[in-house]
Amino acid sequence: MNPDTLSWLLKGDPSIRWQVQRDLLHLPATKYNSERNKIAKEGWGKRLIDLQDPDGRWGGGLYGPKWISTTYTMLTLRLLGLPPKHPQAKRACQLLLNEGFYSDGGINLFSYSWTYSETCVTSMILALLAYFRYPDERIHKVAGFVINQQMADGGWNCESPKGATHSSFHTTISALEGLYEYECAFPEMKKQVSLIRARAHEFLLAHRIYKSHRTGRVFDAKMTSMPFPPRWRFDFLRGLDYLQACNAPKDERMSEAIDLLQRKQKKDGRWVMNSGMSGRKFFDLETPGQPSRWNTLRALRVLEWWDKS
Repeated sequence: MNPDTLSWLLKGDPSIRWQVQRDLLHLPATKYNSERNKIAKEGWGKRLIDLQDPDGRWGGGLYGPKWISTTYTMLTLRLLGLPPKHPQAKRACQLLLNEGFYSDGGINLFSYSWTYSETCVTSMILALLAYFRYPDERIHKVAGFVINQQMADGGWNCESPKGATHSSFHTTISALEGLYEYECAFPEMKKQVSLIRARAHEFLLAHRIYKSHRTGRVFDAKMTSMPFPPRWRFDFLRGLDYLQACNAPKDERMSEAIDLLQRKQKKDGRWVMNSGMSGRKFFDLETPGQPSRWNTLRALRVLEWWDKS
């Protein structure tokens, strides 16, 4: 690893530094957790925590407005690595579950217009409940809902209640991330959940991570970008970073996505930030078009995982 790049990463936000220490330097937990605990006290994490409304929400809503609502702020805090026991995160989990839990076992934050839970949102909330270790037995029903929505091709599609027969990259990555967090929180579920995830991995592999399985062409050019945070959208780096996080078995069908990642590296050893989706936001974590610590960190840990024998 380029020492200059490493030094540059370690000058970033605490949320960057602790993940560099864990994933690239492989320091013991006692070392990187000391850095991780700073997330709630300084930098991006503290700024987001301080923006929580008195009633426990962010942005005045649970799912909207995008991207300042409770759901999307909590998803960002999860990506930053806010320690799971943080009380303000726990309070938000309580709101999301109490106000979203629906009769079918999933999460329906739109019950004024829908009579079923939405799979993408349910998967996002599952990831949050599991990551922040929210102590409520209903989490198992939420996980069961996601599992039961898996489609014949191995993935998920939030449009399946409307007749969709092919899985969506976007829904599938949210479901995978949610189920992996659930598996980490409840190791006794590992055997069952890992089989479910393995079927979904095959869906991603059949599509070479970001391509059409029919034509072999890039399914959507936006999937070749590298925004952060990714919100609800799938992109190739988000997919690769999930696969390295769960240490998925390496497969030749990942190689085209790996090659794309390597081609995007700049001569200085860094990767740039792509712009995200339009919408309201509290502040930018990084500047689009400029060198990105987030993308550099994520890319380097993916490549290290890929290069392991």
